[in-house]
Amino acid sequence: MIYAKHKDAPAYRGIHPNLDLALEHITPEFLASVGPERVELKGGVYATRFTYETVPAEESFFEAHKKYLDIHIMAEGSEKVEIAPPEALAEFDRIEANDFYAYRGEGDYKLILSPGDFLVVFPGDAHRIKMQVDGPKTVSKVVFKVKIYD
Repeated sequence: MIYAKHKDAPAYRGIHPNLDLALEHITPEFLASVGPERVELKGGVYATRFTYETVPAEESFFEAHKKYLDIHIMAEGSEKVEIAPPEALAEFDRIEANDFYAYRGEGDYKLILSPGDFLVVFPGDAHRIKMQVDGPKTVSKVVFKVKIYD
């Protein structure tokens, strides 16, 4: 897991070439251009904007991936996020073709994702998103999906 500010994105280059490509696109111009349709970069890297209402914690669940990492970049609003290792949670759904694994349980790390922040969750970082900070709010964020394993 990496939790940092947009301005610090270059410090995390060198971990994986596809992550480098995504980090290079954490710019105000690129983020403003991303809409609800997937924007393909290359090599298994794409970005999509999501806009939704935050929900009570009990309506949220953890998800994890085995081939992709996610970069969550908050544009508007704030949401609570929790991180936990999948093996500490109870799996209740999976769609292997979509690299999606769903879990229930408690998070080890808790944070608030706000404008100017980005969060990188690697395979092995189950993440619970969309949780309310102070009641339901509309949030907008760009999520990069970055393939790092075949």
